[in-house]
Amino acid sequence: MDMAAQHPTAALLSCEVVMEILSWVPAKPLTRLKLVCKSWNSIISHPHFVKLHLRRSPKNAILLSTRTPALTLGEEGKQSIVLSSVESFIQNPSSALDAQENRHSLHVQDWVSGSCNGLVCVARILYHPDNDICDIWFRLLNPLTGFISENSPCLHVNVHNAFGFGYDESSDSYKVVTLIPDSSGTVTAQVYSFGGSSWKTINSFPAFPILAEDYSDHFIGGTLNWLGLRNPHGGDYDWAAVTLDMLMIVSFDLKSDTNKQILLPKGIDEIPAQEPILGVWGNRLYLLHDYKNTHFIAWQMKEFGDENSWTQLLKISFHHLGVETLLPEFIFENGNIFMLIGRGSFEEVFYDRRDNSVKRLNFFSNNRYLIAFDYVESLVLPC
Repeated sequence: MDMAAQHPTAALLSCEVVMEILSWVPAKPLTRLKLVCKSWNSIISHPHFVKLHLRRSPKNAILLSTRTPALTLGEEGKQSIVLSSVESFIQNPSSALDAQENRHSLHVQDWVSGSCNGLVCVARILYHPDNDICDIWFRLLNPLTGFISENSPCLHVNVHNAFGFGYDESSDSYKVVTLIPDSSGTVTAQVYSFGGSSWKTINSFPAFPILAEDYSDHFIGGTLNWLGLRNPHGGDYDWAAVTLDMLMIVSFDLKSDTNKQILLPKGIDEIPAQEPILGVWGNRLYLLHDYKNTHFIAWQMKEFGDENSWTQLLKISFHHLGVETLLPEFIFENGNIFMLIGRGSFEEVFYDRRDNSVKRLNFFSNNRYLIAFDYVESLVLPC
């Protein structure tokens, strides 16, 4: 300590060495290491260190949003988020879901709308039973640090809406986008940057997401992405009447507040029997759908933004999986392991395309509803 006091260069070097070492420590122990001394607390709390640590953090966790409905009259349902490593969840999903030390309770009116850089975006939705109107507030929370942001300004909108959450690196800000169709089918985007005081309106959004989009994350490469129906079809549609030319992928740039179309894979030449799902898992864009209600097909965009990089990863029969119909839930290991829900039997199906193996588990106790998101433990606080 005396040498550091006499030689500022030595003190600076010591600080850099400590920062380098701490940047490789997992996020949870770092929250305790802040208590070691003032200098460590200063290093760990510094925005530069937080970003360095985030870049080096392993992307091997999963966030599970669970909802258990009320079972008796007068009882309220339960809503919570559960954090788990991918490995633990694949090995024993029931234990991962039941682990109380990794569970965080939410209000019954809360819905998780996305996860990004360790922050979770939660929507509080208050429905008005007399009409098709609801009030929505959004907030951010960091389950690791306990941080909770202030609520966004309230949106008073119709119940047919969709939203996505992501990060704009150019302004170092976290944003939520809400898509709202009117009675004519015209879609408006409302954009809110956390820490701000108002919503920004973007007129003439070209499509409205199909209902299946509620089951997936949308953020990749500074953009939010949805599979939707071209205007003026809006949120009220009959899937049996949908044609292939009505479908489009819309990519919304959080930096410029502009959107562009991404073409569907060239191998899709007919409308699936069920609504497809566009989602982001493991920082890759996927399009998942059935083929003639007998097979499950998965497309992966190898290079985001390059429409020629769509690659068909998987085509497997429902018969091989032992189910009649499927709802895709999550994709692990860079597209090697698929978690799917057998709709009729309330079971999870894990399919590993590396060895063509199938594992079926029934862990939907008490009719538990489940949505899974990519997650990384971090120290991030929004500006």
